[in-house]
Amino acid sequence: MQAFLKPEESDERRCDSLKSLIDRNCAKSNVIDPRAETISMKDNQLNNDLENVVQLRPQSIKVKLRVGEPHYSFICVEFKRAEGYPIDLYYLMDLSYSMKDDLERIKNLGQDILDTLQKVTQTVRIGFGSFVDKEKLPYVSQVGPRRRNPCPNRIDTCQPAFTFQNVLPLTNNAQEFKREVSKQKISGNLDSPEAGLDAIMQATVCQKEIKWGNVTRILVYTSDDTFHMAGDGRLAGLFQPHDGQCHLKEDGSYDGTAFDYPSVGQLSRILQGNNIQLIFAGDRERAFQPIRSDALSALIPQSVVGVLKDDSSNVVQLISEAYWNLSSTLLLEQDRTPPGLRVSYMSDCKDGASRNWQQRGECSGIGVNKQVDFTVRLKASECLKEPETLKIQMQGISEVLKVTVETLCDCKCGAAEENSQHCGGNGILSCGVCSCNEGYLGQKCECKSNTDSNNDMACRQDNSSQVCSGHGSCKCGQCVCIGHFYGKFCQCDDSSCERHDNEMCNGRGSCKCGKCVCNDDYRGSACQCPTNTDMCHMKNEVFCSGQGECKCNRCVCKEGFMGEDCSLITDPFILCLSAFPTATIDKTTVIIGTSVSLIILIGVVIIIVYRVLMELYDRREYQNFLKAQQEADWNMVCLRYTLFQYSL
Repeated sequence: MQAFLKPEESDERRCDSLKSLIDRNCAKSNVIDPRAETISMKDNQLNNDLENVVQLRPQSIKVKLRVGEPHYSFICVEFKRAEGYPIDLYYLMDLSYSMKDDLERIKNLGQDILDTLQKVTQTVRIGFGSFVDKEKLPYVSQVGPRRRNPCPNRIDTCQPAFTFQNVLPLTNNAQEFKREVSKQKISGNLDSPEAGLDAIMQATVCQKEIKWGNVTRILVYTSDDTFHMAGDGRLAGLFQPHDGQCHLKEDGSYDGTAFDYPSVGQLSRILQGNNIQLIFAGDRERAFQPIRSDALSALIPQSVVGVLKDDSSNVVQLISEAYWNLSSTLLLEQDRTPPGLRVSYMSDCKDGASRNWQQRGECSGIGVNKQVDFTVRLKASECLKEPETLKIQMQGISEVLKVTVETLCDCKCGAAEENSQHCGGNGILSCGVCSCNEGYLGQKCECKSNTDSNNDMACRQDNSSQVCSGHGSCKCGQCVCIGHFYGKFCQCDDSSCERHDNEMCNGRGSCKCGKCVCNDDYRGSACQCPTNTDMCHMKNEVFCSGQGECKCNRCVCKEGFMGEDCSLITDPFILCLSAFPTATIDKTTVIIGTSVSLIILIGVVIIIVYRVLMELYDRREYQNFLKAQQEADWNMVCLRYTLFQYSL
């Protein structure tokens, strides 16, 4: 619609709500109103077949959102954990000297761990890694003999300390696990904390070296003491933060002397990014000293904490229980949230419980082969520069739902018309707007930029210092207003009218150029006054008993009168009947008011007299008490004197 704008209006006025455009005589057929939509790109059915397992549905969605639209876009997500899903378990063990008994026991536990996990799935692989601490002071002794044999006594033989060693990549051969673990020797270091977080980092990011598969991934961490955290490396002159990369040598070792220890937060992100579920097994009093065990599990999602016995004899039971806790707790969340996009989740755990919208989907106590549903809610508050792809994933599961979000911020209104006659042949017409060629300007490219027609003197109202009232620019000697301003000098604003009861024009009129145009039954600067007078209580054909004025359908009484109809006198003791017409005075009210006032006055006088009499009585009794006390004191003096004389 080319003739939609007034000469002084800016092109921005073409963009408005549907109601506003129609109210301004824009035909609905000319309105371009793109709607939000959700397009399914990949939606395979849930499948329990391990050859083509599908646990998360759908797999790919495209969403188109309108910015600022009051309604959300919703995505329904289904999840069902497949029965017998393969498991990779990597056993990471502290080999400091205090774990000597634990090492002897774990050598024979490989088969037991495999047997336990095979009750859940037939496809299980197990691997083994070990750690001590960074090979620097003050963590590890640098004295030659002590460096080669860090055992605290001369009877035992220990291997030199190391940061991390990938002893056995993941394998389904229990005998190989036993053979490689049996070769391990205990080691030692100087301080209590170990390089546990360094070892977890390498076991997580070295995917190829550990041979992690696209299956359920579990990392078991066992230690009987605490671990070093980020910042501790400064004691050894290691100031470089850990880069989160794999640094294993060909022999599977990592010396760790180039970087500081990782932080718990960094480790949490790395574990989530690689879909690895962590089981902490250690002594509750010592292994989790830097962070409480429950807090540690909260900081690292999809992790559990178990208490390890002194000799690790309960490690198989601990792994079994921890695996159940991990597999029965479902956490659904996105990898990131672009600015301007809101994502929230509603969980349907099939337990009958009602839940609110949360920042992630969560269900607990969910068994194998049981389906749960989640609803993902999306809303855009600003335009995205380009389509963004979110990855929504169940923690610990490699399957991903890809959600590509696009914001609808442009109007598709057909091909542009070059040298359009609507633009005077001097511009391109697109979406009803002229884009002028160089040297031309104006709403219809009707002015040359080098002419005097754009003199801003014609755009100043009453010789004001402001061009176009400060709400627009002067082009071709005419104001082109910005935003919602309009008028010859952009002096009009339909959103700046006076308000009443927090509503513009009291909701009883419309705002036109800064002034309220009231409906027929209302008046006033903010349309706050109804035109009828039924609330002014006309008596004897006189409004407000003749003692006030009817304003906004309410009586405004003269001085000395009050009440809804100004029929009451404010001071009943001051009454001059000659000053007022007798026919307009409510005599019954005057009599009752006078009587009540007199009763109150008499009551007040009685109370005052009573209080005076009581005060006099109390004072007399107090004087009698003082006199009696003086007499008693004198009698006591006389008695003492008599006794004294008698004693002589």
